[in-house]
Amino acid sequence: MKPIIAHPEPALRGVLASLSLSMLLSSLGTSIANVGLPALAQAFEASFQQVQWVVLAYLLAITTLIVSVGRLGDLMGRRRLLLAGIALFTLASLGCALAPNLGWLLGARAIQGLGAAIMMALAMAFVGDSVPKAQTGSAMGLLGSMSAIGTALGPALGGVLIAWLGWRAIFVLNLPLGLLALALAYRYLPADRPRAEAGPVGFDYSGTLLLALALAAYALATTLGHGRFDWRNAALLLTAALAGGLFLWGQGRVASPLIRLALFREPLLGASLLMNGLVSTVMMATLVVGPFYLSRGLGLDLAVVGAVMAMGPVVSALSGVPAGRVVDQLGAPRGVVLGLFGMLAGAVALSVLAPLFGVVGYVAGLVILTPGYQLFQAANNTAVMQDVQADQRGAMSGLLSLSRNLGLISGASVIGAVFALASSASELSTSAPDAMSHGLRVSFAVATGLLLMALVIARWSQRAPGASRADYGG
Repeated sequence: MKPIIAHPEPALRGVLASLSLSMLLSSLGTSIANVGLPALAQAFEASFQQVQWVVLAYLLAITTLIVSVGRLGDLMGRRRLLLAGIALFTLASLGCALAPNLGWLLGARAIQGLGAAIMMALAMAFVGDSVPKAQTGSAMGLLGSMSAIGTALGPALGGVLIAWLGWRAIFVLNLPLGLLALALAYRYLPADRPRAEAGPVGFDYSGTLLLALALAAYALATTLGHGRFDWRNAALLLTAALAGGLFLWGQGRVASPLIRLALFREPLLGASLLMNGLVSTVMMATLVVGPFYLSRGLGLDLAVVGAVMAMGPVVSALSGVPAGRVVDQLGAPRGVVLGLFGMLAGAVALSVLAPLFGVVGYVAGLVILTPGYQLFQAANNTAVMQDVQADQRGAMSGLLSLSRNLGLISGASVIGAVFALASSASELSTSAPDAMSHGLRVSFAVATGLLLMALVIARWSQRAPGASRADYGG
């Protein structure tokens, strides 16, 4: 069997094992909690809108803090911060399992999200520190596979644990996994290198607070109201715009900025982040549109819907490592373009084949779309992380994760609104099957347009003045 990374040192295998387990835990933290919401609503005698914050608190903490913790890792040392993040995630999981009420659980989930943000931001940064440059793509593909495995494993594993042991078991599961990840990271991660800069380097606290406020306001604006836009959403969007504007204004005036705005003068970085957001928006369409189309449009029962929906993460988990090898062989620029073409073919298939052939057409579209997504992710992450300066790897990794999260949040709002509008119903649960099929067709037609936009951005950035294959790690 061909090894994932063709490198003989046991230390490297230990590094990859610890980073992979960190990615698995952070993705499992989202997907396993989703399946537990009905049990939590019953246990705490709460409404669905209230227990939904068990998921939102976790996602908001990740989204608002991931860039800041990445930069903090650059300053104080990535190894010690990652160890702290794994420990925090594990202890917060214990807090979730012991929660006597919903308020306690929400607080513990927010702390758990902080730990997950640290693990997500620093796992990719460590690839640049530890993996030979020629094998960066394979390592990125491995981390993508582990994230997908966590997403795929969560609903099935969570359902079994809740049925057998109750809802607290979905958080107890993180304890042995977290301790194992902590032991592997302590044993194998390379020691932090002393900073080359003379004198102390400060952390941008005001920038951190402004960015967190902007991101939290945007995330809430796109999730509150369940698709209905009112004065609260408008106020939150205005807050996000003001806080974001103040953040950008301040970054050019502080001695140690959270994000070096000069980096965005390079077309490749801005293009990579924008493409990452667009692609994540498209992937969210499968999670938003799929359940309604399969259940209402095709009349499938929930068990079959769950099995069909699991096909995406399963294919993603299987295709992550091969995608990374393709990137190592062809280079990141070609990998980005090939991945986008694969996704484009999948979006067209979902728009055309699913309405014609039902569940077979839908599965076919997923099987085409998902490997393209994994190839794009491995190539795009490699493009950004392979040649970035060591003292900026944490911040860059955080920006990549942030652009992905913002794409997912935006996709849930925008694609959900497109699907509802195309289905001609204010309440999707009562829409007719034909309306569901039309909504699916229009939603993935919009997704196709977003992917075409990403392709144009990819070709422009690779041909822009100053862009070269070396810039892209190719």
